[in-house]
This record gives sequence, structure tokens and C-alpha cells, in this order.
Amino acid sequence: MITKATDYLGYWIALSQTPGLGAARFRLLESHFDGDLESAWKAPPRELRAAGIGGSVVKAIAECREQVSPDGELERLSRSGVAALTWHDAEYPRRLKEIADAPPVLYCRGTLRPDDEASVAVVGTRRPTDYGYRITAELCADLATRGVVVVSGLALGIDARAHKATLDAGGRTIAALGNGLDTVYPRENRRLAERIVEEGGALVSEFPLGTRPEASNFPRRNRIISGMTLGTLITEASETSGTRWTVYHALEQNREIFCVPGSVYSDASKLTNRLIREGAKLVCDVSDILVEIGLDTATRQIAMTLSDADEPRSNPTPDDPDEADLIRHITHEPTHIDDLARLADRPITEVSGLLTMLEIKGLVVQAGMMHYRLP
Repeated sequence: MITKATDYLGYWIALSQTPGLGAARFRLLESHFDGDLESAWKAPPRELRAAGIGGSVVKAIAECREQVSPDGELERLSRSGVAALTWHDAEYPRRLKEIADAPPVLYCRGTLRPDDEASVAVVGTRRPTDYGYRITAELCADLATRGVVVVSGLALGIDARAHKATLDAGGRTIAALGNGLDTVYPRENRRLAERIVEEGGALVSEFPLGTRPEASNFPRRNRIISGMTLGTLITEASETSGTRWTVYHALEQNREIFCVPGSVYSDASKLTNRLIREGAKLVCDVSDILVEIGLDTATRQIAMTLSDADEPRSNPTPDDPDEADLIRHITHEPTHIDDLARLADRPITEVSGLLTMLEIKGLVVQAGMMHYRLP
């Protein structure tokens, strides 16, 4: 029987810091040791080799043992107010879990929710023109009012504008960082990062606490941005922009690419214009995105719900029988999604979808990490 990952969280964190121990090798260890990563962490070299781990990585694990304390890592996280999620945790983003090189451990400050699946990445140049700023703000505000979560990288320029415009419109946004969550980079966006967490969003990173924002981290960080979402929107970017890494990852992950066209005379639009010529979806307004990723019908329902938000409700009951059955188990006391799945005798994936619709309709609210209650 495979042991719960949470039983060995400290060892997951420690092993994930081993150079060369990526997702594929991590799965080999998990399978060989039946999920008991304490045994994997303490295993002799011959046992690690029997699990399919090569000599250089076996040596790296031994060196990591000398430098990293599993219990110490858990204490650091607790002091920093940062959560660590393994790919077995319900809170771990489902779409990110689908990619080939999903990080075994994802660090999080703030709140991740099941409806984050209805999300779009918005990225671009750090030096946008006025046009880039304007179109980014307009599209992100439109996505937010339709209940779509905006994911970006907290960088200066387009990223920061995407996060801010989403928050200003009352939406949710998630920032993926290229460093440990005990610091914010760039410093200019510290207040924006705090606002994201305060207003119900999240900061996420695969990098452990103490990791500095090295240049090599950001191309890797970009696969998290594209991997969490249904598609990636590039509003303005030059051919040399780091945005191109997000595009490469999105294509590898079989995710949609959306681009805003720009002037043929503008260097800031050369990447977007080329990608459109090569088949990316041209975006003039938000409907070009929603129709392509199948959110046009769902977001219309969200918009109707938001417009009716001020209308008084008196003990509303869902029309859908599955939603009605689930809500019978929800009270005014917060209940974790795992407990709801057990009470309703339904798969966790089905309960997650039903809770999303109930939350959209205003019939339940989320009270902290994956806990739900009646309004």
C-alpha cells in the first residue's frame, strides 16, 4: 500500500532539493519505496540504484543529506507561513499535475481553489508600451469579471499590470515566482504580492525557502505559469523577451497560445505578430479567448451570478440534483473537501466540480484551504 505523502512531507521537501532528481526520478523513488520517502531518503546507494536512480544522482542525494534537515525544512515553512503541497494533495493544481515535469513539491502562500482550473496565463515584456499596458489591463479586467483566474509571474511590466488589473476588477490572481516564497522579487512588487495574498489569491513556487532569484530559475518558473492554465495570452513581447520560454512550455504542454497583434513597426510586438502568423489565436477582445478554451458558456453564468449578487436569497436550493445532494452535507461550519467526498460517497474530482458550481452560484463559500461552508 502506498503511504500518504503528507506522512513524509519533510522528506518530500528534502528530496526535492536534490540536484538532478526531477519528476521522473522522483516517481521511480515513490514507486520503489511504496510512497515511504523517509526510507528513500535514508536508503543506501545500492537500494537507490535498484530503484532506477543513476550514480550521479545517488551521490547528490547523499550530499543533500548532509546539508538539508527534513524536520528543519518543516519548521522553516511554519515560521514563514508557507504551505508545501505534494502532487498527491487535493490543493495541488490539477492542470499542473498533468504536465510531464510537474514539480513534486509546490510551495504556496495564500489560497488555491478548485475553480483555479478556469484560468489563463497573461505574460509579456518587462518594458511594455502604453498600448501594451492598456490592452493588458482591459483584457485582464474582462477575464476577472467573467470569473477567470489570471496567472502571471509578478515581473515588472506586463506581469505586474496583469495582476493589478485583475485585482482592481475584483478577480483572483496567482503569481508564480522564480525564487523562494520567503522573499519577493522584484522588490518593487512587494506590495502587489501582499495584495494578491490578502485578496484571496496565491503566490506559488517550486523553489524552496532561501532560493535566490537566479536568472536560470525563470525559464523553469515559466512552465508553472503555462502548466497551471488552460492557455497563455501574450499581450506584448519582443523576440528576445523571456516570454518566449512560456510559449515553448505551453506548446510542449499542448496548451492554447493567444496573442494580441501590434504594430509591425514595434519591436515590442514582434514575437506576438510572428506567433499569430505561425498559428497562435489572434485576440482582439476577451471572447476570442473564452470561446477557444470553452469558457464562454460558463463565464456567462458567472457574470449573471455576479450581477445578481446583491439580490436577497432565502434558503436557495440547487436545481441540479447532484449539487442538491452534495449541499445536504455542507453546514455553516467549515468542512474539508475530503470529508465532503466521504460524506457524499462521491469521487473527489466530482465533488470538486460540484463545489465550484455551488460557489459560482453563491450557495457555498470557501473558508480557507479547501474548506467549505454555507454563506
